[in-house]
Amino acid sequence: MFELKGITVKDKPALYAELVQQAQGLLHGERDLIANAANFCALLYYSLPDVNWAGFYFLKDGELVVGPFQGKPACVRIPLGKGVCGKAAQQRASIVVPDVNQFPGHIFCDGASLSEIAVPLIKNHNTLGVLDIDSPRLSRFDEEDRAGLEKLAETFLGAV
Repeated sequence: MFELKGITVKDKPALYAELVQQAQGLLHGERDLIANAANFCALLYYSLPDVNWAGFYFLKDGELVVGPFQGKPACVRIPLGKGVCGKAAQQRASIVVPDVNQFPGHIFCDGASLSEIAVPLIKNHNTLGVLDIDSPRLSRFDEEDRAGLEKLAETFLGAV
């Protein structure tokens, strides 16, 4: 049985290294995409500071469709190329947005979200979707978060 451990480290690289270890334990032995996505986003939501939404959008029939998440109800469908998630999926690159109000075409699902990071989920050269994290704090995410969340996305993809 998995038990969520409190993380007491102060620097981001150590935080993400600990989260990777916890994610590996959490996902070990389970191959179901939805079950793993549900537990994975709960791990992030309850472990990352200053986060008000953490979840997945999966690519289906040419658009992103909301998957498991933690936080307020979300936009259900996002066209490729639209908003932070749609652009991250289309460009197949992570996008860090310090201020969502300054991002052209941002899709507002929760008005409390002020910054965002979207990490594309790419496996075997196929885009499966996006890991999306929002914060109610401006400039919450930086390059250390990008690197850490990309490693976490790799960990997630290794289990499905």
